[in-house]
Amino acid sequence: MYQIEKMSKKLLAPQVEEELMNYILHEPIKIGEKIPNEYELAERFGVGRSTIRETVKSLVTKGILEVRRGSGTYVVSTSSTDEDPLGLAKFTDKYKLALELFEVRLMLEPEIAALACEYATQEEKEELKRLCDETEQLYTSGKNHTAKDIAFHTCIAHCSRNRVVELLLPIIHTAIATFVNLTNRCLMDETIETHRAITEAIIKKDAVGAKCAMIMHLTYNRQMLLKRKEELMNTKEKDKRYDE
Repeated sequence: MYQIEKMSKKLLAPQVEEELMNYILHEPIKIGEKIPNEYELAERFGVGRSTIRETVKSLVTKGILEVRRGSGTYVVSTSSTDEDPLGLAKFTDKYKLALELFEVRLMLEPEIAALACEYATQEEKEELKRLCDETEQLYTSGKNHTAKDIAFHTCIAHCSRNRVVELLLPIIHTAIATFVNLTNRCLMDETIETHRAITEAIIKKDAVGAKCAMIMHLTYNRQMLLKRKEELMNTKEKDKRYDE
């Protein structure tokens, strides 16, 4: 559990914001969970409630928190600035952002996979197979597989031998992290199956197979995202009716 000593002097909101982010990450408070109320946070950090309000407002603007009237303040993202080189955290509707990222991925990654079939070396194919296996092992053991999943897709991009694709990798990285945060790693079987299919196609230099497997992989993910978005909308509608 994250520990913090009560601060003896008033801190500037940016400093409290950093401490609140550390608290969210290390407690941890998961995506979709509620943070303590304003009074509790003021006590925890040893600052005034006005400073807490300013801090929460800043994190809402950055897409980390969401204030739901009559319900509380919830975590909707845990991406830090270092993990967000494109500045996508400013988009508050994370589901809309995730769907738009999938549109871009569908434009890019099937063709990237096809290029990988043509240019991947034997050493790179072995690396891709290793990353595929390690992602599966993490997933099935209940551990966070996000970093390894990102490494898997990054390896495919490197195999394309396209320098522009290398520059576009932050889009893929952000898309994967955003999807995992919103869905809580719930597509295990589908992810394992399609990762294997992509890997096997690239190893066999089957460009059409690689493209189809990548499209299937992204389609499964997109369908799950739409399902989660619908569930969230239904929950918000119930909360709204309760408030009324």
